[in-house]
Amino acid sequence: MQKVLLFFLLPIFCSSQANLDGIQSLFDQKQFKKAETQIAGFLNSHPNHMKAIELLGDAFGHQKKWDEAIVEYKKLVDTKPNTANYHYKYGGVLGMKALQNKFKAIGLIGSIKSAFTKAAELDENHIDTRWALVELYMQLPGIFGGSKTKSLKYAEQLENLSIVDGYLAKGYVYEYDNEPELAETYYKMAIQEGGSLTCFNKLTNFYENKKQPEKAIENIERAHKNHQRNALHYQIGKVAAEYNIQLQKGEQCLLMYLKNYSAEDGVPKAWAHYRLAQIHTHQKNKKDALKHINLAIVQLPKIKPFKAQKSKILNL
Repeated sequence: MQKVLLFFLLPIFCSSQANLDGIQSLFDQKQFKKAETQIAGFLNSHPNHMKAIELLGDAFGHQKKWDEAIVEYKKLVDTKPNTANYHYKYGGVLGMKALQNKFKAIGLIGSIKSAFTKAAELDENHIDTRWALVELYMQLPGIFGGSKTKSLKYAEQLENLSIVDGYLAKGYVYEYDNEPELAETYYKMAIQEGGSLTCFNKLTNFYENKKQPEKAIENIERAHKNHQRNALHYQIGKVAAEYNIQLQKGEQCLLMYLKNYSAEDGVPKAWAHYRLAQIHTHQKNKKDALKHINLAIVQLPKIKPFKAQKSKILNL
């Protein structure tokens, strides 16, 4: 649920106020504390500016200041109760607080459901809200209102809005409910319908969760034929290294990833070296394994799995 809830932090910038003009750039640069300070200063002289209040809530949310974000989004909901996105963001930040604190989660469930349900009622085309409701009702225990039937109801609504989202949502529901054949079917239908990298990734993650690495690699290779993304080389290497399969292919893909690496690929080069170290460890190649794990540690010295892998290599 956490990944979906994070969508509520994506702001829509439409203010022409001079003091808010730089906020988009600060968000893009992940300078959320600086954005918070700038927005708070603006609100000192414009305390009822709705967009500024929303942006302040977004800035708090990005910093995981859930209580502060709740206060700001609650102002929006109270002031404009017929705006779907305000209810969605309010429900989202309540959900993040619930995920962080299980003891307080029980008391928040009712408010979370109410906020998301209200957002769905106010905007029949609000896709993110329906995704949140699909996940919420699947993850809640039955005693607190969890319901596969309700999840599927919102998945059907999603399918009416976006066929691909509907298929992915149903795949999620059946995967969560331990019906792997139906889950796989819907994930494949999503790929056939939309073919986006997101669709391929959902099926890859499904195969990995089900401990089916050969199918995962096969699916990643299909994704690469369609999208030609360097990041997919890393994914193949990762699966090969983790499951000790197709090691030669995994090594070749990781070396290709390093050769063509750019910041847009997402995963730091250190992790590729770590995966290469894993592969060479499987092959009992101590020299090359040490070379790559040392490169990984130099680049990211605080990562615990890197240090654990080095200890494993030294014991070869």
